[in-house]
Amino acid sequence: MNKGIAISVGMAAGIALGFAGAFGGFNAFIIVLIMALVGAVVGAVVGAVIDGRINVTDYVSGRSNGRTDR
Repeated sequence: MNKGIAISVGMAAGIALGFAGAFGGFNAFIIVLIMALVGAVVGAVVGAVIDGRINVTDYVSGRSNGRTDR
């Protein structure tokens, strides 16, 4: 990731967490933090699949294991 993009994403996440903590209290802060972490993980996995670093064809193709439907 480009350093400038990483800084911008970090600032946006910090601002979102700050607003959640200021206006929603601690529970809202924790919810936003958890959702941000889940979003980051999902985004990283989807990005890796799109870049070709993760191959999911073994998991999504229906007949790759040699079984036949009868």
